[in-house]
Amino acid sequence: MDSTERPRGPHLEWTVVPSGIGPLLLAATQEGLVRVEFHAAPERVDAMIGPLVSRLGADAWRPEPGGEVLLAEPVRQLAAYFAGSLRRFDLPLDWRLSAGFNRRVLHALDRSVPYGAVVGYGELAARVGQPGAAQAVGHAMGSNPLPVVVACHRVVENDGGIGGFGGGVETKRLLLAWEGVLPQPLF
Repeated sequence: MDSTERPRGPHLEWTVVPSGIGPLLLAATQEGLVRVEFHAAPERVDAMIGPLVSRLGADAWRPEPGGEVLLAEPVRQLAAYFAGSLRRFDLPLDWRLSAGFNRRVLHALDRSVPYGAVVGYGELAARVGQPGAAQAVGHAMGSNPLPVVVACHRVVENDGGIGGFGGGVETKRLLLAWEGVLPQPLF
């Protein structure tokens, strides 16, 4: 469903917002923000929403810009983050798209790595009691349904390398530069 009429029952509210790293697709349920997707160009949005609706079993609703209900606060906080006035998101999150080890790692990341800081994959593995699981932490970062808000861009290689990123390494560089961890790009 992509109409102006808000569904009455359980639904998935979604929108696309501009950001300092390109358009982001945001989706929320009554539980909270459930998904953030990078590179949400119009030609990609249907491919992003369809699987999400199927997985969550909810009707989708896209309100008019500014008419968001479930997404009003996530939209506001993301705008504040990219304006430089927000350093910690305070949002209800719907964790249904993450489970087990991945969810534990993402919770630990969210609680223990603040704005402007980074952590190594191995160190984060140790924080969740699995010191030899650096590669599994990398997989958890790649499966993060809430990037930027649950800041997987802050996880780097133990030897100082930037590591991979689901939104692309250049997006990771931009986010780390935004938070002052890396120098701003020259152009």
